[in-house]
Amino acid sequence: MDGATPAPRDPFLHSRGLKIPKHPQITRGRMRGALKQGIYERKECDAVMRVVREGDRVLELGGGIGYMSTLLSVKKKVARVVSYEANPALIPYIRSVHAANDVTNVDLRNALLAPELGDPVPFYVRQNFLGSSMDRDADPDTVIEEVKVMQHAINPVLQAETPDVLVCDIEGAEAHLLPAADWSCLRAAVIELHPQWIGQSGVQAVFDCMQRAGLTYFPKASEAKVVTFRKGW
Repeated sequence: MDGATPAPRDPFLHSRGLKIPKHPQITRGRMRGALKQGIYERKECDAVMRVVREGDRVLELGGGIGYMSTLLSVKKKVARVVSYEANPALIPYIRSVHAANDVTNVDLRNALLAPELGDPVPFYVRQNFLGSSMDRDADPDTVIEEVKVMQHAINPVLQAETPDVLVCDIEGAEAHLLPAADWSCLRAAVIELHPQWIGQSGVQAVFDCMQRAGLTYFPKASEAKVVTFRKGW
């Protein structure tokens, strides 16, 4: 009809039934396409949908944009997610994703887990939030801010939270962090490996620590660098 008011633009992308707030720096390019097609972090999402159960307590290492913790809360109806994300620039956006989907059971922590309690460590925020990291030399010209990020000791966190499931994507830190912890509380773990950085010995260290915890490699929920472990068959 002539003169009709145009419909307001949808402020969200829709992905796997989730509402993902549009953001000029985050939901663009290939990420935007992957979100709209429902293939963002597909391997990890497929794995958790297979092994996570309603009522589980989940420890997430590497909160990303809040997609996984939201999926776990909305689609799997987990009891609780404790999510560690080192990048302070992503924290407000993660909270906006949770709010858009009425997620209230995620304890989001802007911190790193470490084998032992340590002093805060430098983290370099870049113009592109998703390129921020602890490695200043990777692209020093794009660093816009240096911040300090708290370190939490891994074993006290596990003793306090007793998670049923671990979801881990920490860009290579898995090789030294995971073997430093007692994971016997877990029923399942979904881990993205980074063999290009940790090598064969790092991959073996991850498998060994899962075996010590009584978890076995589960090929039906594993694909490429995303490996899943569980207790029992």
